[in-house]
Amino acid sequence: MMSTRRLQRDLLRAVRKDAGHRELHILHKQVGSTLRKLEKFGGKRLHMTNTKEQKPMSFGAWLSQRIPKGFERFYPKGAKGTSSKPSANKEIPKGSSGGPSGKKPPPPGGDASDSLKYTIPIALALLLFLEVSSSEHLKEVNWQEFRNHFLAQGKVDHIVVVNKSYAKVYLHPSKGTSAPAMTSGMQSYDHDESHATEHQTESPVPQQGTPQASFYFNIGSIESFERHMEHTQASLGIAAQDFIPIQYANEMNWKMELLKMAPTLLLIGFLMMSMRGIGGAGGGGGMGGIFKVGKSPAKKITKEDIKITFKDVAGVDEAKKEIMEFVEFLKNQKKFTDLGAKIPKGALLVGPPGTGKTMLAKATAGEASVPFFSISGSDFIEMFVGVGPSRVRDLFKEARANAPCIVFIDEIDAVARARSNGKFGGGNDERENTLNQLLVEMDGFNSSEGVVVLAGTNRADILDKAILRPGRFDRQITVDKPDIKGRRAIFTVHLKSLHLDGTVEDFARRMAALTPGFSGADIANICNEAAIVAARRNGDSITFKDFEQATDRVIGGLETNRLMSPEEKKTVAYHEAGHAVAGWFLEHADPLLKVTIVPRGKGSLGYAQYLPKEVSLHSKEAIEDIMCMALGGRASEYVNFNGRITTGASDDLRRVTDMAYSMVQLYGMNDRIGQLSFPKDDNGGYPDRKYSEKTAEAMDEEAKKIVDKMYARTIALLKENQDALHKLSEELLENETINHGDIVRVLGPRPFGGNKTYTEFVEESWANADQHEKKKQEAKEAEIKQVIDALDVEEDEKSK
Repeated sequence: MMSTRRLQRDLLRAVRKDAGHRELHILHKQVGSTLRKLEKFGGKRLHMTNTKEQKPMSFGAWLSQRIPKGFERFYPKGAKGTSSKPSANKEIPKGSSGGPSGKKPPPPGGDASDSLKYTIPIALALLLFLEVSSSEHLKEVNWQEFRNHFLAQGKVDHIVVVNKSYAKVYLHPSKGTSAPAMTSGMQSYDHDESHATEHQTESPVPQQGTPQASFYFNIGSIESFERHMEHTQASLGIAAQDFIPIQYANEMNWKMELLKMAPTLLLIGFLMMSMRGIGGAGGGGGMGGIFKVGKSPAKKITKEDIKITFKDVAGVDEAKKEIMEFVEFLKNQKKFTDLGAKIPKGALLVGPPGTGKTMLAKATAGEASVPFFSISGSDFIEMFVGVGPSRVRDLFKEARANAPCIVFIDEIDAVARARSNGKFGGGNDERENTLNQLLVEMDGFNSSEGVVVLAGTNRADILDKAILRPGRFDRQITVDKPDIKGRRAIFTVHLKSLHLDGTVEDFARRMAALTPGFSGADIANICNEAAIVAARRNGDSITFKDFEQATDRVIGGLETNRLMSPEEKKTVAYHEAGHAVAGWFLEHADPLLKVTIVPRGKGSLGYAQYLPKEVSLHSKEAIEDIMCMALGGRASEYVNFNGRITTGASDDLRRVTDMAYSMVQLYGMNDRIGQLSFPKDDNGGYPDRKYSEKTAEAMDEEAKKIVDKMYARTIALLKENQDALHKLSEELLENETINHGDIVRVLGPRPFGGNKTYTEFVEESWANADQHEKKKQEAKEAEIKQVIDALDVEEDEKSK
C-alpha cells in the first residue's frame, strides 16, 4: 500500500520550481495534513468496479493507477511501479469481494451513500491539486517597494501583465533574491517505501540562467500602469531603449473558475439528489420518479385492510340491498350469465353529506372477495397537462388486469361535472379531457367485462349526462337521510360500544325520536359527544341526560353563561311559546319535540325542535300551516307586549319569505300568476328570466299578500289560545327546557292526531324513559330507606 508520505513527496517535487525553503516547509505540512484527513475521511479502501472481479485498493494505489497530468516525469517506472512485497501481487480468489467479511460485492454504481462517500474525497483532492499546481507562491509588493528595491537597482528583467489586473515581476537570475538554485541530483523513490535509491534525474526547476517570477503587484489600468512605468524609468535616468519590456498574457485560474461555477454545480447536484430521492421513493430510482406522475394513485384494498362489513351499515336498507347485489354479481357470475343477464357496469351513490355513501363502499370492499380499487375524483386533477387522462387509463388498465374487480371513485363530481356548452369559448379544459377518457374507459372500444365502477357524490344534478346513461352508471342508488326507524337502527349500531345506564334498545328508541333530520354522521357525532359529556362529569355510565345535552350542543351549539335581563328572558320565553302553541293547534304543522330558552353559542337565545313529517308531497294548506308556525314567535311578541317586536324573528321571516315566493314562482299555488314555474339555478338566482318586470312586480305583491294573510291568521290563533300561551311561557321561565310530555301536560292532547310513526316512537320512548327514571328513583329511595333502617337498629342496640 502506498503511504501518504509517498504522495506527499511526489507532490512536493511538482512545486519546488517556484517555492523557497520557507514556502516548501509550510507546503510540506499542509499537504501531509490534508492527505491524512482525506485518507481518514474516505476510508483506506476505495472499491473500483472491474468487469471480471472487484479488488480493494488504497487511496495512494488508486492515485498510482492514474497519473495526474503534469506528474508523468516523476513516475519513470510507469503507473503500476514495482513492489518488493510478495503480498502485493497476490490474486484475490474469484467470488470474493476482497474484504475480510466475505460479503457480496455491491451492485455496479453503488448506492447514494457510497457515491457520496467517494465523491467528496475525490473532489477535495482535485481542489488541493488545483491549489498546489496553479499557485506560484509569489510575494505581493506595493509600487514603492517595486520602484525602490527592484526597478531602481536594475534587478528587473521583464514584466508580464496577467489578465489586465496584476503584473508579475521577473528578476535577473544573477541579481535576484530568490532561493538558491537546486542541484541536479535528487532522490527518486520507487513504489516500495522500504527501498529508496538515489540517482541522477533531470531537474524539474529552471536552470540558473532562466528569469523567475518572484513578485507581483496589482495595477489599476493598463494605461495608467504604462504611464507610471515610463515616468518612473525616465526619472531614474534609464534610456528609452533600455526600458523594461512589458508583456501581456491571459492565464486561466482554475480555482477561481471553479468558485464561480460552484453555485451552479451545487444547484445541479441538489436537483440530481432530489430526483434520486423522488425516484427512490417511487421504487424506480434515478430521475424516473418524475415521469411516474401519470400513474394512477388508486389504492388496492383487500378484505384484511377494511374492518367494516354490511352488518355495520344501518338505516339505508334499500341502498345496502342494491350494493350487496353487485357483490353477488361478481361472486356468482354464472348464476346470472346462465339466464342471459349481463353484469351492470356501475352504480352511482347519490345523497346528502354524511349519509353513508363512502361507508357503503368500505363495506363492499370488506365483503367482496374480488380486488377493490379506491380513488378520489380530485386525484385525477394535477398541475401537469395530460396527467388526468393518463391516470384514468392507468387505473382501468390495472383494473382489467385484475378483473373481476370493483373500482370506487369518491366525489366523482370533481371530474365528471357537466361540460360547458361552448358559449364563452376559451382554452383547453383539462377536466373535460379527463372526463372524456373516463367515458371511453367505462363504455368504449377498449371497455371490457368484469370491471364494476361505483361512485359517490352529493351533487348528481351537476354531473354530465353522458356518464349517467345506462352502460356506464346503470343504476343510481339514493342514499338519503334515515327516517325514525333508520335512526333507531343506526343508534343501535353506535351504542353497542358505549357503556350505557340502561339498555341499548331504550336509548336507541328515545334518541331516534330526538334527532329528526339527522344523518348517520350526525348520529355518530352525538354518541361521541354524549360519551365526552359523561366523562367530563366523571360519570360511570352514559345517561339520557348526557345524550340530551349532546343533542342540544350539536343543534344549537355550546351552552353559554350569557347574562340575560328578566325582560329579555321573558321575551324569549313568549317567542318560543308562540311557536309551540301555533304548531300545536295547526293540523299540518310539524309535531313539537322540545322547547328551550337556554342561550347557545351559535347566537341563538332559544330554539324549538320539531319532528318533520317524512312525506314527499306538501299541499297548499300544509305550507300555509308551516308558515303560521314560523310566524308564531313574532305574533306572540306582538300580542303579549302591546305591539313591541324584536329582531329575534329574523330567521323565521327569511324562511317564511322563501316559502311564499316558492308558492308563487315554483309551485303554481297563486291564482293571479297561474300555473307557471320559474325555477332557480344552482346558486339560487334566475339566469334566464322568462318573465317581464310587470310579472315580477305581481309576484312581489302576491308573496306579500300571502305573508300578511298568514301573519293575521297566526295572531288570531294566539289570541284565541292566550291562556295556553301564558301557561307555557311560565313553564319555560321556570324550567327553561320542556319536552313533549311537559307540553302535553300544559296544553292538553293535540287536537289533531299525530302520524303513526310519531305516536309509536315518541310517546313510547318518553314513557319508557319516564319508567326508567321512576325505577331509578324507587331504587334510590329503597337504598336510603335501607340505610335509615340500619341506623335505627344500631341506635336501638346502643340504647339497650
